[in-house]
Amino acid sequence: MARLLLFGGKGGVGKTTTSAATAVWLADAGLRVLLVSSDPAHSTSDSLDVELDSTPTPVEGVPGLFGLEMDPESKISSVLPKMGEMMNGMNGSGGLGGLGGLSMMLEPNAKEEMDAMRDEVKASDMVIPGLDEALAFDELLRHVEDPTWDVIVFDTAPTGHTLRFLSLPELIESWSDKIIRMMRVSGGLRSMLFGRKESDAMKEELERFRRRVLHVRRVLSNESITSFTLVTIPERMGINETLRAHASLTEYKLPVPNCLVNRLTPEFDHPFLAHRRAAELERVEELRTEMPEVNIATMELLDDEVVGIEALREVGIRLYGEVKTHPSDLGPHGIGTSLQHSIHRGMTRNIDGDVERISLHYPGIAREELSLRSEDGILYVGLNGREREVVTSVPTKASKVSAKLEGDVLHLDVPLDQD
Repeated sequence: MARLLLFGGKGGVGKTTTSAATAVWLADAGLRVLLVSSDPAHSTSDSLDVELDSTPTPVEGVPGLFGLEMDPESKISSVLPKMGEMMNGMNGSGGLGGLGGLSMMLEPNAKEEMDAMRDEVKASDMVIPGLDEALAFDELLRHVEDPTWDVIVFDTAPTGHTLRFLSLPELIESWSDKIIRMMRVSGGLRSMLFGRKESDAMKEELERFRRRVLHVRRVLSNESITSFTLVTIPERMGINETLRAHASLTEYKLPVPNCLVNRLTPEFDHPFLAHRRAAELERVEELRTEMPEVNIATMELLDDEVVGIEALREVGIRLYGEVKTHPSDLGPHGIGTSLQHSIHRGMTRNIDGDVERISLHYPGIAREELSLRSEDGILYVGLNGREREVVTSVPTKASKVSAKLEGDVLHLDVPLDQD
């Protein structure tokens, strides 16, 4: 399981630059890194000066670094197929396609009720607060569980979106009845005839999704996996939002070891700039007083915009120091001078005589949550029902593999000769 580094804060404070610079620094240190963004504005592509899409794309000039920009809305049909079908049918007047024609077939009283529901239910009501974020985090977890990666760096949407996701399990429960009612309205005559069956299926789907969201929330609160870095600027509104975000994130038990105060006015011998810097440093000290357990780092305003790999490398050095090759073992190992993280690899492998030894990092995983199987010579490790291919040097049968879970590490011994 990869190390997950999240960077968040209000819009426009430099979290995209910070996350991209972190990803470049880690890849330069020899780690396999996936930089993920859920920003529809494609700012991560702009920062890297590389065109990204919804699949991991290698970043030219940085071996080991891949980038991905999510499209959570495209995932709804795979995660919540019944809701996806319903939303696809929400066209026409008032967002309820086909409703007008259906209402003509009804008795007067039923028609009045249907018209009332048409007025009450709008297409915008179909959006559960936090659903987009849930789809993004669900996809993110798939990458975190992929042994391909050592580190996932996630440039999150503004912090409020993350907090909406964290409250989603409770929201789903309160919204499920309303959603089912909308499904019956939008589904037309068939939904009216078979409403109970469809309602039960929708409830089951929403409950499964709620459990998945809870699982993601558990992963996010596991400090062996996840670290959340708040990014802000030394202005009153930025500081206030950072303090609120920190309080909310810690309430949900998300580990927040770092906060970066970005764009600090450099030290100049000029009264205006000196006064501004002094005021900004007071706000930095306020953060240190209010969040004593958090490492408060600062980065001064640069004299040019940060676009492209070389500019990001320079920012990475300012944040973490000169690049050093990361140790080849699982770890964890500490990195950083200004910002600081504990980094482990997701997987290690080596050949020991006639055996290939593979170690996979799965913090907090119980033995019953793991499975191992093979098909057509390909080895698969299952984690909570989700399977991932583990690449081996030779075609492999699961029955020939020795598997042992020690603490947070799954050790696989794969014989090179399986005859």
